[in-house]
Formats: sequence, structure tokens, C-alpha cells
Amino acid sequence: MNDVAGASPASRVGVRGASLSIAAVCVAFDQITKHWALNSLADGHVVHVVWTLQFNLAFNGGMAFGRGQGWGPVIGVVATVVVVGLLVSMRQGSGRLSTVAVGLIVGGAVGNIVDRLLREDGWFRGRVVDYIDFQWFPIFNVADICINVGGALLILGYLRAGRVSS
Repeated sequence: MNDVAGASPASRVGVRGASLSIAAVCVAFDQITKHWALNSLADGHVVHVVWTLQFNLAFNGGMAFGRGQGWGPVIGVVATVVVVGLLVSMRQGSGRLSTVAVGLIVGGAVGNIVDRLLREDGWFRGRVVDYIDFQWFPIFNVADICINVGGALLILGYLRAGRVSS
């Protein structure tokens, strides 16, 4: 998806800056909403929103949607490696879609890494704060949304790039 391959250093800085800005907004929104959840949903308090959607505090020691319970330290290290890899890959220049995708993935991953580092036992032993609950789907958070939307956009970009080159 390097539709700006050979891009000038200035345009690469622009791409990197755009991805990092998107990531920063994701991390901020994720951490603000988690702070709200920790303060508003303590002691089993549940906020019913609409239909089956409710806000219900849960702590996840695994990865997105409750998978991989007990693997928190490994998941934290892998997420950190993925974030570093994505940040390094941004230097090669990217199109708008991949710039947004990388920003969302990095922002979501960092949002959950912050939880693993700073909550409870610390250093990748903390659990991620989840609170968005449809009752028929695993509980998740804003960071999980960012990661999944970013991943879908990245796949879409690769599919579009493959179609264009064929």
C-alpha cells in the first residue's frame, strides 16, 4: 500500500504525523472513556443505553473480546512489537487509507498497552478495562474498536491496491 513510494522526506513526516495524530486521539478518547467507566460503573453499576447495549465494567487479562485469558504479558509484548513495527513502516510513505488504518491500530494498541502497564500489578500484568456490552457479544472498549476498524481498513487498502495493480 505504498502509493506514495519514493515520497519525499517532508511527505513522509506528514504521513507519520497524521498517523500519530490519529493514534493520539484514539488513546485520549480510549483512556477518557475508561476513566469514566472505572468511576461510573464501579460496584456492579450497569448503565442501560438502548436495546441490548449497556455499559458494564469488566477487566480483561486476555486480548480483544476476551480471548487469550491469562496471556496478558505475552499479548502486551506482542502488541508493543506490532506498534513499533507499524511506526517503523510509516517511514516508507503511505496513502490516506493506510495512514488512517495505522493510526487507528497504533492508537488502539497503545490504549490497551497503557492499561496493561499501569493498572493493577503493572508491567504487562494489568488487565484491560472493558465496558461496552451488547450482552450477546464479548465486552470491549474504544481501543478494541480502533484496532478492528484499522485492521479492516488495512485489509481494504491491500485489496484495493491488488485490484488496481491487476
